[in-house]
Amino acid sequence: MLDSPSKKEACGIFGIYGVDDPARLIYLGLYALQHRGQESAGIVVSDGAAVSTHKGMGLVSDVFKEQTLQSMKGTLGIGHVRYSTTGSSMLRNAQPFLVEQIDRIFALGHNGNIVNVESLRRKLESRGAIFQTSTDSELIAHLLVHKKGSLEERLLKVFSELKGAWSVVMLTPDSVLAARDPHGFRPLCIGRKGDAIVFASETCALDIIEADYVRDVEPGEIVIANRQGLKSLRGERKSRSAMCIFEYIYFSRPDSMIFGHGVYNVRKQLGLQAALENPSDGADIVVPMPASGNYAALGFAQGSGLPYEYGVIRNHYVGRTFIQPLPAVRDLGVRLKLNPVSTILKGRSVVVVDDSIVRGTTSKLRTRALREAGAREIHMRISCPPIRYPCFYGIDFASRGELIACSNTVEDICRFIGADSLAYLSLEGMFKAMPLPHKHFCAACFTGKYPVLMTDTFTKTCLEPATNRAVQAI
Repeated sequence: MLDSPSKKEACGIFGIYGVDDPARLIYLGLYALQHRGQESAGIVVSDGAAVSTHKGMGLVSDVFKEQTLQSMKGTLGIGHVRYSTTGSSMLRNAQPFLVEQIDRIFALGHNGNIVNVESLRRKLESRGAIFQTSTDSELIAHLLVHKKGSLEERLLKVFSELKGAWSVVMLTPDSVLAARDPHGFRPLCIGRKGDAIVFASETCALDIIEADYVRDVEPGEIVIANRQGLKSLRGERKSRSAMCIFEYIYFSRPDSMIFGHGVYNVRKQLGLQAALENPSDGADIVVPMPASGNYAALGFAQGSGLPYEYGVIRNHYVGRTFIQPLPAVRDLGVRLKLNPVSTILKGRSVVVVDDSIVRGTTSKLRTRALREAGAREIHMRISCPPIRYPCFYGIDFASRGELIACSNTVEDICRFIGADSLAYLSLEGMFKAMPLPHKHFCAACFTGKYPVLMTDTFTKTCLEPATNRAVQAI
């Protein structure tokens, strides 16, 4: 239950090559990835010659109607659902970003955050480039246009200049491409549906169209699907990957497999580890904070031997408060989203399990609501360590000043949210619950150790309000 009004989520990308009705399958794939962004949605398809596109603000089901999908003919295409990690929330920033020139046409969608975007943009503008949007995607497009050589050569040159996180799908009139940054921050997988090739941020998008998971796009790899089949280009790959650990904690759907492992089981292990580290003696029940706390709470209940009860009910017609862009809408979402069940809570000592606390305001509201519903005691257990540092790789925890754990002790936070006790999972416990060794993950939001050095003014400024500590690099 991420609760800072300025926090923004990763986007979702999808691509498919070799089908008769790509728009409809992309629509379904984006529908499965809707949790990764609710601001805008877009699809671009090609029949090998002509390209058609449609995008708009809002949910996938609002942007695309049957008549629109029927009009988008082709055999390949890409799609994108967005929440702005860079660039404001407006239609011109919706993706995929389409480039049309006399001798070339291509489109791309991007998930992640380029941390040297300012310096690259200044360089391009000095060469006469004119930007129409404020997105990383347009920056990548301009870089491609300004390079020489074949598409493959240009892609390798562009990706060698970028610093930060990117998982990208790209369309040309006769091919679909997918690429991942050398650290592998954001997930991107490859699937097959018959003879068709599919790319998606998460495997849940493969499941919905009955495609089979093949493998992940490797860090630093560019994969091209066209009439010749599947081709892999190997660019730079770092000796250590830096997969976003928050994908397991919060972002990805529990029915997805990311970075080669199932999210559901990882979240259960996080909860089990939390129960081992921070038991709550004398508690009566374990209650998840829906929906992101459900699976960690299940692990906590199994590890502690306490009954698991749905003491808070989620309204499924309200989106994640975390990814609502306007404060007024977000605050309304907090009030509407979850409702305590007094018959479950009244007179009981309750362990409430949640995935994280960012700003603390939502946790405070929820704790108060649980007390008003009759809970005798509230013991908050968080299935990750305190978030003390901003993220610049696609999550966009904007600054240290907005992170409650940056300048407050656990005891201070406990008093602020109004709980009887509060305990976070340790860093060691979090890594122990992961399916891969800790060296493969980026956990900079917990440790302040950034895999990619911050170079631009904005990113360095975000570290300053709460500390003068120099940015660390792994």
